[in-house]
Amino acid sequence: MGRFARVCLCAAMLCCAAQSPRLRQAHPPGLDFQHRNSPTPEKYLIETMGGGVALLDYNNDGLLDIFLVNGGKLPGDFSRRQPPYWNRLYRQNRDGTYTDVTAAAGLANAGDNYGMGVAAADFDNDGFTDLYITNYGRNTLYRNNGNGTFTDVTAQAGVAAGGWSASAGFFDYDNDGRLDLFVTRYLDWDVGRNILCGTPFHAYCRPEKFGGVTNLLFHNEGGGKFRDVTAESGIGKLVGKGLGVAFNDYDGDGFADVFVANDGMQQFLFHNQGNGTFAERALDAGVAFSDDGNAFAGMGVAFADYDNDGRPDIAVTNLALEKYALFHNEGGGQFRYASLSTGLAALTAHSSGWGVGLQDFDNDGWKDLFAAQSHVLDNVEKIQSGLRYLEAPALFRNNRGRFEHSELTGLPAVAGRGAAFGDLNNDGYIDTVVSVLGGPPLVLLNRGGPNHWLTLKLVGTRSNRDGIGAKVRAGNQWAYVTTSGSYLSASDARVHFGLGQAREATVEILWPSGTKQVLERVAADRIVTVKEPE
Repeated sequence: MGRFARVCLCAAMLCCAAQSPRLRQAHPPGLDFQHRNSPTPEKYLIETMGGGVALLDYNNDGLLDIFLVNGGKLPGDFSRRQPPYWNRLYRQNRDGTYTDVTAAAGLANAGDNYGMGVAAADFDNDGFTDLYITNYGRNTLYRNNGNGTFTDVTAQAGVAAGGWSASAGFFDYDNDGRLDLFVTRYLDWDVGRNILCGTPFHAYCRPEKFGGVTNLLFHNEGGGKFRDVTAESGIGKLVGKGLGVAFNDYDGDGFADVFVANDGMQQFLFHNQGNGTFAERALDAGVAFSDDGNAFAGMGVAFADYDNDGRPDIAVTNLALEKYALFHNEGGGQFRYASLSTGLAALTAHSSGWGVGLQDFDNDGWKDLFAAQSHVLDNVEKIQSGLRYLEAPALFRNNRGRFEHSELTGLPAVAGRGAAFGDLNNDGYIDTVVSVLGGPPLVLLNRGGPNHWLTLKLVGTRSNRDGIGAKVRAGNQWAYVTTSGSYLSASDARVHFGLGQAREATVEILWPSGTKQVLERVAADRIVTVKEPE
């Protein structure tokens, strides 16, 4: 186990011992989840789009727990009240095993819907992580009661939404200290209007066969209530086909912006204008299309600084033959398509990606790119013989701004969907959990190496309790505090830095409240809790 420290206390340039990240599949006892998507001959599109995964410490014992979103039974009423179709919460025990606490936590009986994704954060600032579950149908907000149980507060909070929701995320768009909620919605589709596509082999239809819908924005009013501000904020002006969502401040004006990965159409970049409204700027900023002006099947998104220049970049996973999109932040509100120049295009041209993250897996001070993979069509080999339905996850090591293939030995080819990131065993190296369509999840533990690290757990006072939206610098690296991003999933809110051979670092934190905090000579190889000055 890694060493914990609650003391917050060097300036050092980051150097590193070169190594390849070492992710290996683990089979933790007690983690017996089976995702049920219920594939049918009718090929309902929802069958192939779930499900999400969250890494959170719901009971504040210092260990990350795992929440997995299930699908539902098709055709029919989805049967989410039956145990095989429940979402599941697994509590991590001190010995690395897991205990299914779904029923005891009050999370059994998922309702009359079909499960998709999950967002996790402390929306009421009580110090305990809450859960928001997206579905085809009514969404659900669970408040963490702080005693190991959750309460469904959807009705009183006013965030049930409707239609086909996909990813969701908590962020504080007006810096008032309360976390707001953004929900992507995918298509104007329902079971009764399903169609079959493809000859001679029936296949799931492409998104252009269906209309789009608006995303949703809920403002946190305090007192456990949200207000739907989709229309007044400008978010509702755009009709899209949203799947992934991520937040960061791309222009450095102190307000959180929103990137939405749209499937088969232009992407959305909602610029926060600082007055409660957003303006869509993807085309102007250069992130709406690929370098050849074509739309792509945007699914997952990571919004982080991959080249350590202090500006957040954007990575989007797509279908095979489209290449994963990487947009480099040039400053001044402009991005440059960088998939070719960084080597990512050649590495991903024949793969299909979903959950994605920019994380430093080898602690060398550079964020690597991980993607859960699989084609959307379960019979794609019959349609295009050069493509594959099932794929192993991929990891691309960041070699100072260029990406290289990193071998992940022994991993099975699966229908990967969601991906969440965090340090499961607190050893200072980032681990990953991948949700698998119709199967058990992949738990990928990082075997680590010789490089040093630093993990920060932020506690807001004037800012929101999780410190979401804070910008953190260690040495020459920058991170943005968030649980959102990837695809349908939520990651650990703690901020992780690889330090290479450096044994200490100067840490600078710019809190959402505007407070700037500097910590000198912070020793490496520990988890440090940092409280915002009041």
